[in-house]
Amino acid sequence: MDYQHCVDILAKLHDNPLGLPRELRQANVPRLLEALGCPQRGLRGMLVVGTNGKGSTCAFAVSAVAATGARVGSMPSPHLQEPRERIRIDGVPVTRAEYAAAFAEVWQAIERHGLPVLGQGIFTTTAAVHFRRAGVGLAVAEASVGGSRAAAAELGLDVKVLTGVGLDHTRLLGGTLTHIAQAKIAAARDGDHVVLGRLVPEAATAAEQVLKERTGLSVWRMDQEIHYTARTTGHAGDGGPGTLVDVTTPRAVHRGLPCPLPGAHQHHNLAVAIAAMDAMADRGHIGEPDGELLRARLAATSWPGRLELIPQVRLDDWTGRVLLEGATNPQGVATVAPEILRHARADGPSTPPVLVFAAKADKDITGMLAPLPSRWPLVLTRTDSHEAADTATMHSRLAPDRQGPCPTAEDVPSALRRAAELAGPGGLIVVFGSLRLVGETRTALGLQPA
Repeated sequence: MDYQHCVDILAKLHDNPLGLPRELRQANVPRLLEALGCPQRGLRGMLVVGTNGKGSTCAFAVSAVAATGARVGSMPSPHLQEPRERIRIDGVPVTRAEYAAAFAEVWQAIERHGLPVLGQGIFTTTAAVHFRRAGVGLAVAEASVGGSRAAAAELGLDVKVLTGVGLDHTRLLGGTLTHIAQAKIAAARDGDHVVLGRLVPEAATAAEQVLKERTGLSVWRMDQEIHYTARTTGHAGDGGPGTLVDVTTPRAVHRGLPCPLPGAHQHHNLAVAIAAMDAMADRGHIGEPDGELLRARLAATSWPGRLELIPQVRLDDWTGRVLLEGATNPQGVATVAPEILRHARADGPSTPPVLVFAAKADKDITGMLAPLPSRWPLVLTRTDSHEAADTATMHSRLAPDRQGPCPTAEDVPSALRRAAELAGPGGLIVVFGSLRLVGETRTALGLQPA
């Protein structure tokens, strides 16, 4: 089976998931792992759940764990451009040939044993198979949606990390912060080491209620057992402030850790990742990191599609900058809005950025657009996902007092060209609302998967 065949199979499953109940396909994940000879057996590490910040926290955690001298596999979700981005060793995506080999093993087991699973189940089992093939015994896994019901929860990783809780995926998880927090922290099992990021009171209370039902837990909470402070040191490469973060956990004090990802929220994500690394060391899964190597690894951390600035873009006759942001809910957009505004101010008040926006049909589109100025031009478009909202639906959900022009475009390349016309030479285009949109934009701009 070649790589393109894998991609074609995944696309068909995504668009027509066999018509079987979600619960049945979810229950098949442990059966599929058993049919594969339990590739997760002996795998140690962390499972990261939460509404926002999972990907960045995992990226920092991979850098931190690698600083101990260990090889570490990771499973970011979703991918931006190619499925192989979902399986990484020391932060580097596997090759197409490696992905195809692991996928073929999983697909043969699915067909041989009649075990249809959700797409997330395929991605998880394929990663586990590759880690076994590569001899990797440590993993940093990102849950897609939820906690205990996430396919990655079946890997049995005993350090559980909750980055934060917000209102998203309410159709699956419930319509309150209490319901969502309970669904996510339910991934914790008896005897686990749990790391909790900063939670609003409602979510914190709900999480603690679930944890009281578990036995033998070690629990580290942000602002209680975990503390961090951040200080500005100058300017990073894109013009934003450089930052050093000090992190204290019950195990260690880590001083002067560089935070290369932009935004104050990343200081929190870095602290959560360092606490998770210390939790893994507390479990005996890894040794102590070398301080200088830890700082070097963290300084090199990148996370595509999250406040990713492409400084020199050429579209036909237009040249300018494109800022890519994967926020997919109002809380996420509000968190990154200060950074977007900072980039906008660099162009002066007379040249507002142009927004390119697409989202899934079930998203709070009005809430996602609210944190950014309504006078900025907005181009609405649609990704190739069957879950994407059409432009007419999005237009109907715009706030009535929106001031800026709001054209529509049938696809992402067309949207980028229309945005370039509105931005003018040297202007800024901000692409956000959907990780699928970010991925299609990266492809349209000729960027390679990273």
